[in-house]
Amino acid sequence: MPYQRFEAWKLCHALAVATYRVTQSFPKSELYGMPFQMRRAAFSAAANIAEGVAKRGRLELRRYLDIALGSLSELSYAILLARELGLLTLEGWQELDNLRARAEKVTWGLYRAVAGRSRTTATT
Repeated sequence: MPYQRFEAWKLCHALAVATYRVTQSFPKSELYGMPFQMRRAAFSAAANIAEGVAKRGRLELRRYLDIALGSLSELSYAILLARELGLLTLEGWQELDNLRARAEKVTWGLYRAVAGRSRTTATT
């Protein structure tokens, strides 16, 4: 698949897998609460990169990268809240937050690269 060549997607995918794994230990009473939201946001980041790559044109890709970045930001807050509520161990929190930070940094880089090319293309 074309999206699999992007480092941003690889990191977001690893984050989604780690999020699913770490949230399996959450209490059953949280089944449709925090783990659901965290999983949805992590999945959304990787899925939006994959979908954006399949769209036509850089503007569409940039729009999907923007959505992925929003999902990563949402996940950042969910990870923090889960830690403060005692749902995540320190190790689980560190693993997810480090993966999220790396995924966000690389996704921002891809966004800037696509946005820069879009401006260059529009002016020539």
